[in-house]
Amino acid sequence: MPNALPLAVPYRDRKRYAWLFSLVIPATVLIGPALMLTTGNPWALWIPVVFFYSVVPLLDFFMGEDQSNPPEAAVPALDADPYYRWITYLLAPVLWAAFIYSAWFVIRTDLPWFGTLAMVLTSGSVGGFCINLGHELGHKNTRLERWLAKIVLAPTGYGHFYIEHNRGHHRDAATPLDPASSRMGESIYRFMLREMPGAWWRAWDLEKTRLQKSGLPVFSWHNEILQPAVLTLLLWSTLTVWLGVQVLPFLLIVSFWSNFQLTSANYIEHYGLLRKQRAPGKYEACQPHHSWNSNHIFTNWILFHLQRHSDHHAHPLRRYQSLRHFDNLPTLPNGYFGMFFVAYVPPLWWAVMDHRLLAFAGRHTSGLNIDPKRRAALVARYGLIDNG
Repeated sequence: MPNALPLAVPYRDRKRYAWLFSLVIPATVLIGPALMLTTGNPWALWIPVVFFYSVVPLLDFFMGEDQSNPPEAAVPALDADPYYRWITYLLAPVLWAAFIYSAWFVIRTDLPWFGTLAMVLTSGSVGGFCINLGHELGHKNTRLERWLAKIVLAPTGYGHFYIEHNRGHHRDAATPLDPASSRMGESIYRFMLREMPGAWWRAWDLEKTRLQKSGLPVFSWHNEILQPAVLTLLLWSTLTVWLGVQVLPFLLIVSFWSNFQLTSANYIEHYGLLRKQRAPGKYEACQPHHSWNSNHIFTNWILFHLQRHSDHHAHPLRRYQSLRHFDNLPTLPNGYFGMFFVAYVPPLWWAVMDHRLLAFAGRHTSGLNIDPKRRAALVARYGLIDNG
């Protein structure tokens, strides 16, 4: 890359204080319990759920998209500004506190079933924010950030994501080799059955291979899957001793829903897109057009620009405040929370997304990552040209 030219006018990040939403929004788990304790009405526990899955998509729709980019000359100073890192650092204890508080509240409060369900969904969203923060931090080169990534992945028992995502998904994304890339015609529920176990086994194989090449024992503290797993065991054991064994079902269900938030993100991020195969098992380098992108404003504020996924996959070390919009990319019609809801209704998802996929990638099956079990049906439905 050529050296960046000096800025004629100092760059001012217009989103500088908007990133604080990424720190504040996860703490909304406290709103439902606070209102219930104040009013005595357990339906108040549904307010955060309604906010995430109804209000946030509406905010994205009405606020629209932000396609602005920082000038490249400003990126070194932007990346070096400690303000942006401190937001991620401070979020880690907020998420741990919200997760622990949720467990305490559910076990120590007499709730009807619909109140408990609301807390499961809200607490699972907190766990989803944990994984999102682990995603942002896990790509960085500093020891502190990498350890914080493992720490925030621990509450929901998804520490293997640290290995799986960085060394597996980024290598194989938008190819048939990747369990974390969804295929055209594949429902999110079938995808889940392939993605969750596939991600675990790929992570374990990658870490086992790394340790063996380094001459280190697989079952040791050097194993970066076992490190967060130990933290999970310590946290869950402490909560069990404190709150009783009845907390375990809650932790298990919340963790599943948390981890399903990652599955939901993976499902929408590469749906049907395919990198060209250069040789058997060898694919072209991942480019911005191999990921679905979204510039919808509010959700990007609360997810550290995760929705600018195209730039992230092409340049994974780039920090969230510097991620860019590119023209002519496959683009989602709403932010992630809105698209999650669409994905949970497969016929609706296919109605919304399949024609967008074909408009971008074309109608030749060789340019699409298609579910093999639905290939013939999709060829017939959309009049695809089946050329291998």
